[in-house]
Formats: sequence, structure tokens, C-alpha cells
Amino acid sequence: MNSGNTNSGGRELGLEERRSRIIQILSEKGKVKVSELSRLFNISEVSIRNDLAELERIGALERVHGGAVSTVRAYYSMSFNERAATNAEEKKKIAAEAAKLIKDGDSVMFNPGTTSLFVARELKNHKDIKIVTNSVAIASEIGFYGNIQVILLGGSYNPRYYFIYGDDAINQLKKYKANRLILSVDGVCPDEGITTYLHQEAELMKQMIDRANSTIVVADFSKVGRVSFSSIAPMEKVDVLITDSKANGDTLEAIREKGVEVIVV
Repeated sequence: MNSGNTNSGGRELGLEERRSRIIQILSEKGKVKVSELSRLFNISEVSIRNDLAELERIGALERVHGGAVSTVRAYYSMSFNERAATNAEEKKKIAAEAAKLIKDGDSVMFNPGTTSLFVARELKNHKDIKIVTNSVAIASEIGFYGNIQVILLGGSYNPRYYFIYGDDAINQLKKYKANRLILSVDGVCPDEGITTYLHQEAELMKQMIDRANSTIVVADFSKVGRVSFSSIAPMEKVDVLITDSKANGDTLEAIREKGVEVIVV
């Protein structure tokens, strides 16, 4: 580890940036020690414990004796249905709000997150909706709705998380242009932007942003302030963030300062 409360360019890290860096280290290693973080950032162990306490409050980690472990890794060890059940009430409220932004006749892209699935379910009363997605779960469930035409991208298949990825999917995606993109992500951070735990998804999600007129990120409180493994895009690429009232207010204000419309339900 590098020593000092600075980044590689020698600049001193602020509070939010330091906490984002802690989350990034957790995403890579799965566990951190208070003593190691204290040496890395050249600050007291008391300050590090305060950081970990706040990050635990927003669901970004779980404190253990002498340090913390990543809750992201635990989350992705769950089955798809178990993940859908995690913070389900918050996800349903977020989904209902997101559905209000989708109009009859819209074309909409969906990535394969569980919150994206909740949003897709909310479209059952919409008319003449076209969906482009790499989510097998969304295509198999929403495809039965008579009012929705579903285009499922083809390519390599991840059977654990029910999504399609790879060059074939990206090349097919380039054929389409959508009014809106509903993006479910694992991290939403003012400085680091939007991130995902699954690196296989990242490139396709970047392409979805480029192919949509409006990008709507749907993320419950546990994702706000978190930095996950693989970068998708800076916050400036996001038009709207919809989250719930448990999300950290200071972090949301910093996201607003990036020009993002933030809706709290």
C-alpha cells in the first residue's frame, strides 16, 4: 500500500473521496483492517472507525473486529431471487417512481439488475412499449405482457445472474436507439460515478448509455456512496437518479452538484 492521506498524484484526499477509496479497496480485497487504513491515509484509527461506521450505516460494508468486510461480495453470493428480496420495499418504491418517467410508445433499454426488473414489472399498464435488454429474467417475465415488445440481445450467457454479455450483444445493441435507459447499478458515487460489481456487464452498460436519449439510474440507499469493482460512467452521464429516503443526504447533494436530477422516494 502507498502511505499518506493522498492519492497517486500527491493530493490530499477529502472525506468523501477517502471513504470512496475505502469502498474501492473493499471491492477489490473483500476485507480491510483499521490499522492498515490508518497507515494508508495517515490519519488516526479513530477517524477510520468513524469512516467505517458511516459506511456501514449506508450499507456499503459490515464492520468486524479490527476492520470491515464488503457487503457487496455477500450480496452477489445470493441467488437472483434472494437479491431481489434484499431491500425489496425500497426497490418497489423506486420502480414505481421510475415507471412514471416512461411514456406510452417509448422505447426503453434495461440492464439486468433486480431493481430494473421491478421497474419493468411496473409497465404492465403502459401501452406500446418496446424493450431492448440483455436480461433473461426481464425478457422471460415481461415478454408475456401483451402491450410490450421485447428484444433480447444475443451473446454469451451468464447463468448465475441471468444476463447476456460480450461482443455479439454489443454489436447487436448498436442497431437500436432508445428514448430511455433504466440502469440498475452497484455503486453511485459523486467522484467515481456509477459502477458495477460484474465487470462483464460494464462495457455493454456503457454502450446502452450512448444509445439512449435519457439515462435513469435506479439504486436503493445501499448503493449510494458506494464504489464497486468496474467503472461504467462518470456521474455527468446520468440524467436522473431515483433512490430512497435512507440514502445519505450529503452524498445526494454532491450528486446534484454534478447536474443530476435526484428523486427521493
